[in-house]
Amino acid sequence: MRKMRILQAIIDDYILTATPVGSRVISLNPEIALSSATIRNVMSELEGMGYLEQPHTSAGRIPSEKAYRFYVNRIMHRAMLTEAEKQFIRTCYSTTLDKVDEVIKQTAWAISSMTRYTSMVLAPQLSAVKLKRIQLVPVAEEKALAVIVTDAGIARDAMIRIPRDMDSLHLEQVSHTLTERLKNHRLDEINALLIPEMYEELKEHRDFLNQMLESVKRSIDKGPAAVELSGTTNILNYPEYSDMEKARNFLAAVESKDVLYKLLTEATDLEFSVRIGGENETGNMKGCSVVTATYRVGEQPLGSLGVIGPIRMNYARVLAILGHMGKSLSEVLTTMYEEERK
Repeated sequence: MRKMRILQAIIDDYILTATPVGSRVISLNPEIALSSATIRNVMSELEGMGYLEQPHTSAGRIPSEKAYRFYVNRIMHRAMLTEAEKQFIRTCYSTTLDKVDEVIKQTAWAISSMTRYTSMVLAPQLSAVKLKRIQLVPVAEEKALAVIVTDAGIARDAMIRIPRDMDSLHLEQVSHTLTERLKNHRLDEINALLIPEMYEELKEHRDFLNQMLESVKRSIDKGPAAVELSGTTNILNYPEYSDMEKARNFLAAVESKDVLYKLLTEATDLEFSVRIGGENETGNMKGCSVVTATYRVGEQPLGSLGVIGPIRMNYARVLAILGHMGKSLSEVLTTMYEEERK
Protein backbone atom coordinates (compact mmCIF):
# COMPACT_ATOMS: atom_id res chain seq x y z
CA MET A 1 0.00 0.00 0.00
CA ARG A 2 1.59 3.24 -1.10
CA LYS A 3 0.41 5.26 1.93
CA MET A 4 2.26 2.84 4.17
CA ARG A 5 5.42 2.92 2.03
CA ILE A 6 5.45 6.72 1.94
CA LEU A 7 4.82 6.99 5.70
CA GLN A 8 7.66 4.59 6.39
CA ALA A 9 10.00 6.54 4.11
CA ILE A 10 9.09 9.82 5.86
CA ILE A 11 9.68 8.35 9.33
CA ASP A 12 12.97 6.72 8.33
CA ASP A 13 14.21 10.00 6.83
CA TYR A 14 13.10 12.11 9.81
CA ILE A 15 14.77 9.73 12.28
CA LEU A 16 18.05 10.26 10.43
CA THR A 17 17.86 14.00 9.74
CA ALA A 18 15.48 15.63 12.26
CA THR A 19 14.44 17.83 9.30
CA PRO A 20 10.84 18.12 8.04
CA VAL A 21 10.46 15.86 5.01
CA GLY A 22 9.18 17.18 1.68
CA SER A 23 7.71 15.32 -1.28
CA ARG A 24 10.84 15.84 -3.39
CA VAL A 25 13.00 13.97 -0.86
CA ILE A 26 10.61 11.01 -0.92
CA SER A 27 10.40 11.04 -4.73
CA LEU A 28 14.16 10.42 -4.86
CA ASN A 29 13.71 7.20 -2.87
CA PRO A 30 14.08 4.34 -5.40
CA GLU A 31 11.64 2.18 -3.43
CA ILE A 32 8.82 4.71 -3.85
CA ALA A 33 8.96 5.46 -7.61
CA LEU A 34 6.17 8.06 -7.57
CA SER A 35 6.02 11.66 -8.74
CA SER A 36 6.32 14.55 -6.31
CA ALA A 37 2.73 15.57 -7.08
CA THR A 38 1.40 12.10 -6.20
CA ILE A 39 3.48 12.01 -3.04
CA ARG A 40 2.19 15.46 -2.01
CA ASN A 41 -1.38 14.21 -2.34
CA VAL A 42 -0.65 11.14 -0.22
CA MET A 43 1.12 13.26 2.38
CA SER A 44 -1.96 15.50 2.60
CA GLU A 45 -4.09 12.41 3.15
CA LEU A 46 -1.72 11.15 5.86
CA GLU A 47 -1.84 14.55 7.55
CA GLY A 48 -5.63 14.42 7.51
CA MET A 49 -5.49 10.98 9.13
CA GLY A 50 -3.29 12.33 11.94
CA TYR A 51 -0.06 10.60 10.92
CA LEU A 52 1.83 13.70 9.77
CA GLU A 53 2.19 17.21 11.13
CA GLN A 54 3.39 20.44 9.56
CA PRO A 55 5.55 22.24 12.13
CA HIS A 56 5.56 25.56 10.22
CA THR A 57 4.72 26.96 6.82
CA SER A 58 7.39 24.97 4.93
CA ALA A 59 6.35 22.15 2.65
CA GLY A 60 7.98 19.58 4.93
CA ARG A 61 6.08 17.26 7.27
CA ILE A 62 7.11 15.40 10.41
CA PRO A 63 5.63 12.19 11.85
CA SER A 64 3.13 12.45 14.71
CA GLU A 65 3.21 10.23 17.79
CA LYS A 66 0.38 8.28 16.18
CA ALA A 67 2.66 7.65 13.20
CA TYR A 68 5.49 6.37 15.39
CA ARG A 69 3.11 3.99 17.17
CA PHE A 70 1.89 2.64 13.83
CA TYR A 71 5.50 2.40 12.65
CA VAL A 72 6.62 0.39 15.70
CA ASN A 73 3.58 -1.89 15.64
CA ARG A 74 3.17 -2.47 11.92
CA ILE A 75 5.82 -1.34 9.46
CA MET A 76 9.20 -1.10 11.15
CA HIS A 77 11.85 -3.38 9.67
CA ARG A 78 13.64 -5.56 12.21
CA ALA A 79 17.25 -4.48 12.71
CA MET A 80 20.20 -6.85 13.17
CA LEU A 81 23.42 -6.15 15.02
CA THR A 82 26.68 -6.43 13.13
CA GLU A 83 29.34 -8.93 14.20
CA ALA A 84 31.46 -6.00 15.39
CA GLU A 85 28.62 -4.83 17.64
CA LYS A 86 28.12 -8.32 19.05
CA GLN A 87 31.84 -8.53 19.71
CA PHE A 88 31.70 -5.17 21.51
CA ILE A 89 29.04 -6.57 23.85
CA ARG A 90 31.09 -9.73 24.49
CA THR A 91 34.13 -7.57 25.25
CA CYS A 92 32.14 -5.57 27.80
CA TYR A 93 31.65 -8.73 29.84
CA SER A 94 35.05 -10.30 29.17
CA THR A 95 36.76 -8.36 31.95
CA THR A 96 36.56 -9.79 35.45
CA LEU A 97 33.40 -8.48 37.08
CA ASP A 98 33.08 -9.99 40.54
CA LYS A 99 29.95 -8.22 41.76
CA VAL A 100 26.44 -7.90 40.38
CA ASP A 101 26.62 -4.10 40.84
CA GLU A 102 29.68 -3.99 38.56
CA VAL A 103 27.86 -6.01 35.88
CA ILE A 104 24.82 -3.70 36.04
CA LYS A 105 27.01 -0.60 35.75
CA GLN A 106 28.91 -2.06 32.79
CA THR A 107 25.64 -2.95 31.09
CA ALA A 108 24.30 0.60 31.43
CA TRP A 109 27.53 2.00 29.99
CA ALA A 110 27.47 -0.40 27.03
CA ILE A 111 23.86 0.44 26.15
CA SER A 112 24.42 4.21 26.25
CA SER A 113 27.62 3.82 24.23
CA MET A 114 25.85 1.84 21.49
CA THR A 115 22.59 3.77 21.31
CA ARG A 116 23.85 7.29 22.13
CA TYR A 117 20.77 7.69 24.29
CA THR A 118 20.39 7.71 28.08
CA SER A 119 20.39 4.16 29.39
CA MET A 120 18.98 2.69 32.59
CA VAL A 121 19.32 -0.76 34.12
CA LEU A 122 17.38 -2.10 37.07
CA ALA A 123 19.44 -4.32 39.37
CA PRO A 124 17.99 -7.82 39.95
CA GLN A 125 14.73 -7.63 41.88
CA LEU A 126 14.45 -10.57 44.22
CA SER A 127 10.92 -9.92 45.47
CA ALA A 128 9.45 -12.30 42.89
CA VAL A 129 11.81 -15.22 43.49
CA LYS A 130 10.98 -17.99 45.96
CA LEU A 131 12.76 -18.62 49.21
CA LYS A 132 14.64 -21.88 49.54
CA ARG A 133 16.40 -21.53 52.88
CA ILE A 134 17.08 -19.12 55.73
CA GLN A 135 20.21 -19.63 57.80
CA LEU A 136 21.13 -17.59 60.89
CA VAL A 137 24.85 -17.70 61.59
CA PRO A 138 26.31 -16.24 64.83
CA VAL A 139 29.26 -13.92 64.14
CA ALA A 140 29.73 -11.96 67.38
CA GLU A 141 28.02 -11.29 70.68
CA GLU A 142 24.41 -10.24 69.99
CA LYS A 143 25.03 -10.31 66.23
CA ALA A 144 24.24 -12.86 63.52
CA LEU A 145 24.30 -13.07 59.74
CA ALA A 146 20.94 -13.85 58.15
CA VAL A 147 21.60 -15.68 54.87
CA ILE A 148 18.71 -15.93 52.41
CA VAL A 149 18.98 -18.49 49.60
CA THR A 150 16.44 -18.47 46.76
CA ASP A 151 15.31 -20.99 44.20
CA ALA A 152 17.24 -19.05 41.54
CA GLY A 153 20.44 -19.84 43.42
CA ILE A 154 20.79 -16.23 44.54
CA ALA A 155 22.03 -15.60 48.07
CA ARG A 156 21.61 -12.40 50.06
CA ASP A 157 22.75 -11.67 53.59
CA ALA A 158 22.07 -9.08 56.25
CA MET A 159 23.69 -8.41 59.62
CA ILE A 160 21.12 -8.49 62.43
CA ARG A 161 21.11 -8.06 66.19
CA ILE A 162 20.06 -11.06 68.26
CA PRO A 163 18.91 -11.39 71.88
CA ARG A 164 21.69 -11.90 74.41
CA ASP A 165 20.31 -15.30 75.45
CA MET A 166 20.09 -16.71 71.90
CA ASP A 167 22.93 -19.20 71.39
CA SER A 168 23.98 -21.02 68.22
CA LEU A 169 21.70 -23.98 68.94
CA HIS A 170 18.72 -21.69 69.34
CA LEU A 171 19.64 -19.87 66.12
CA GLU A 172 19.71 -23.19 64.32
CA GLN A 173 16.23 -24.01 65.60
CA VAL A 174 14.89 -20.62 64.50
CA SER A 175 16.52 -21.09 61.08
CA HIS A 176 14.81 -24.45 60.72
CA THR A 177 11.41 -23.05 61.74
CA LEU A 178 11.65 -20.10 59.35
CA THR A 179 12.76 -22.31 56.48
CA GLU A 180 9.95 -24.81 57.02
CA ARG A 181 7.30 -22.12 57.26
CA LEU A 182 8.46 -19.89 54.41
CA LYS A 183 10.20 -22.04 51.82
CA ASN A 184 8.73 -22.03 48.28
CA HIS A 185 7.03 -18.69 48.91
CA ARG A 186 7.88 -15.44 47.13
CA LEU A 187 10.07 -13.08 49.09
CA ASP A 188 7.54 -10.27 48.76
CA GLU A 189 4.99 -12.46 50.56
CA ILE A 190 7.10 -13.19 53.60
CA ASN A 191 5.54 -10.65 55.95
CA ALA A 192 2.01 -11.67 55.00
CA LEU A 193 2.89 -15.29 55.67
CA LEU A 194 3.90 -14.71 59.27
CA ILE A 195 0.83 -16.55 60.51
CA PRO A 196 -0.20 -16.45 64.18
CA GLU A 197 0.96 -20.05 64.72
CA MET A 198 4.48 -19.03 63.77
CA TYR A 199 4.44 -16.15 66.23
CA GLU A 200 3.22 -18.55 68.88
CA GLU A 201 6.04 -20.95 68.14
CA LEU A 202 8.62 -18.17 68.46
CA LYS A 203 6.65 -15.98 70.86
CA GLU A 204 9.56 -15.19 73.17
CA HIS A 205 11.45 -13.61 70.28
CA ARG A 206 8.72 -11.79 68.34
CA ASP A 207 10.58 -8.46 68.29
CA PHE A 208 13.73 -10.18 67.06
CA LEU A 209 11.73 -11.93 64.33
CA ASN A 210 10.22 -8.66 63.07
CA GLN A 211 13.60 -6.92 63.11
CA MET A 212 15.25 -9.80 61.24
CA LEU A 213 12.64 -9.84 58.49
CA GLU A 214 12.84 -6.07 58.12
CA SER A 215 16.65 -6.31 57.71
CA VAL A 216 16.26 -9.03 55.11
CA LYS A 217 13.67 -6.95 53.24
CA ARG A 218 16.05 -3.98 53.10
CA SER A 219 18.87 -6.15 51.76
CA ILE A 220 16.61 -7.52 49.03
CA ASP A 221 14.82 -4.37 47.90
CA LYS A 222 17.08 -1.39 47.17
CA GLY A 223 14.21 0.62 45.72
CA PRO A 224 15.12 3.55 43.44
CA ALA A 225 18.81 3.11 44.37
CA ALA A 226 18.69 -0.08 42.28
CA VAL A 227 18.52 1.96 39.04
CA GLU A 228 21.86 2.48 37.28
CA LEU A 229 22.02 5.32 34.73
CA SER A 230 24.54 6.08 32.01
CA GLY A 231 24.77 8.75 29.31
CA THR A 232 22.44 11.12 31.13
CA THR A 233 23.47 14.09 28.98
CA ASN A 234 23.51 12.17 25.66
CA ILE A 235 20.05 13.39 24.76
CA LEU A 236 21.26 17.00 24.83
CA ASN A 237 23.15 16.25 21.60
CA TYR A 238 19.85 15.97 19.72
CA PRO A 239 18.38 19.14 18.15
CA GLU A 240 14.99 18.55 19.80
CA TYR A 241 16.64 19.36 23.12
CA SER A 242 18.34 22.59 22.12
CA ASP A 243 15.36 24.24 23.82
CA MET A 244 16.54 24.80 27.40
CA GLU A 245 13.11 24.24 28.95
CA LYS A 246 12.74 20.89 27.23
CA ALA A 247 16.28 19.89 28.25
CA ARG A 248 15.61 20.95 31.85
CA ASN A 249 12.42 18.88 31.97
CA PHE A 250 14.25 15.83 30.68
CA LEU A 251 17.07 16.12 33.21
CA ALA A 252 14.54 16.57 36.00
CA ALA A 253 12.76 13.39 34.91
CA VAL A 254 15.99 11.39 34.82
CA GLU A 255 17.10 12.67 38.21
CA SER A 256 13.86 11.35 39.73
CA LYS A 257 14.89 7.74 40.15
CA ASP A 258 11.55 7.02 41.81
CA VAL A 259 9.90 7.48 38.41
CA LEU A 260 12.46 5.32 36.60
CA TYR A 261 12.30 2.62 39.27
CA LYS A 262 8.51 2.39 38.93
CA LEU A 263 8.78 2.31 35.14
CA LEU A 264 11.43 -0.43 35.13
CA THR A 265 9.77 -2.62 37.75
CA GLU A 266 6.51 -2.52 35.78
CA ALA A 267 8.42 -3.34 32.58
CA THR A 268 9.98 -6.47 34.14
CA ASP A 269 6.75 -8.35 33.40
CA LEU A 270 7.07 -7.58 29.66
CA GLU A 271 9.57 -8.96 27.16
CA PHE A 272 9.75 -5.53 25.48
CA SER A 273 7.87 -2.28 26.00
CA VAL A 274 7.81 0.92 23.94
CA ARG A 275 6.27 4.10 25.34
CA ILE A 276 6.10 6.96 22.88
CA GLY A 277 5.77 10.58 23.99
CA GLY A 278 2.39 11.13 25.60
CA GLU A 279 2.08 7.42 26.43
CA ASN A 280 4.45 8.12 29.34
CA GLU A 281 2.56 8.91 32.53
CA THR A 282 5.03 11.44 33.94
CA GLY A 283 4.74 14.96 32.52
CA ASN A 284 8.48 15.50 32.12
CA MET A 285 8.75 12.26 30.13
CA LYS A 286 6.03 13.10 27.60
CA GLY A 287 8.57 14.63 25.23
CA CYS A 288 10.60 11.39 25.19
CA SER A 289 10.28 7.77 24.19
CA VAL A 290 11.19 4.95 26.57
CA VAL A 291 12.05 1.45 25.34
CA THR A 292 12.74 -1.44 27.73
CA ALA A 293 13.58 -5.13 27.64
CA THR A 294 13.57 -7.82 30.33
CA TYR A 295 16.48 -9.95 31.51
CA ARG A 296 16.30 -13.24 33.40
CA VAL A 297 18.19 -15.62 35.61
CA GLY A 298 17.24 -19.08 34.43
CA GLU A 299 13.54 -18.83 33.63
CA GLN A 300 12.84 -16.12 36.22
CA PRO A 301 12.54 -12.48 35.01
CA LEU A 302 14.54 -10.45 37.54
CA GLY A 303 14.85 -6.97 36.07
CA SER A 304 14.75 -4.77 33.02
CA LEU A 305 16.98 -2.44 31.02
CA GLY A 306 16.15 0.35 28.65
CA VAL A 307 16.82 3.68 27.03
CA ILE A 308 15.25 7.13 27.13
CA GLY A 309 15.58 9.14 23.95
CA PRO A 310 13.80 11.58 21.65
CA ILE A 311 10.49 10.56 20.11
CA ARG A 312 12.49 10.55 16.86
CA MET A 313 14.25 7.44 18.12
CA ASN A 314 15.78 4.71 15.99
CA TYR A 315 13.38 2.14 17.45
CA ALA A 316 14.49 -0.80 15.31
CA ARG A 317 18.15 -0.44 16.32
CA VAL A 318 17.31 0.20 19.98
CA LEU A 319 15.16 -2.92 20.18
CA ALA A 320 17.91 -5.00 18.57
CA ILE A 321 20.52 -3.69 21.03
CA LEU A 322 18.31 -4.14 24.10
CA GLY A 323 17.33 -7.64 23.02
CA HIS A 324 20.96 -8.70 22.65
CA MET A 325 22.07 -6.91 25.83
CA GLY A 326 19.23 -8.50 27.80
CA LYS A 327 20.22 -11.96 26.61
CA SER A 328 23.91 -11.33 27.38
CA LEU A 329 23.15 -9.94 30.84
CA SER A 330 20.93 -12.95 31.57
CA GLU A 331 23.76 -15.32 30.67
CA VAL A 332 26.32 -13.44 32.77
CA LEU A 333 24.11 -13.25 35.86
CA THR A 334 23.00 -16.88 35.56
CA THR A 335 26.66 -17.96 35.49
CA MET A 336 27.49 -15.74 38.46
CA TYR A 337 24.64 -17.09 40.56
CA GLU A 338 25.47 -20.69 39.63
CA GLU A 339 29.03 -20.08 40.83
CA GLU A 340 27.63 -18.51 44.02
CA ARG A 341 25.49 -21.60 44.63
CA LYS A 342 28.46 -24.01 44.51
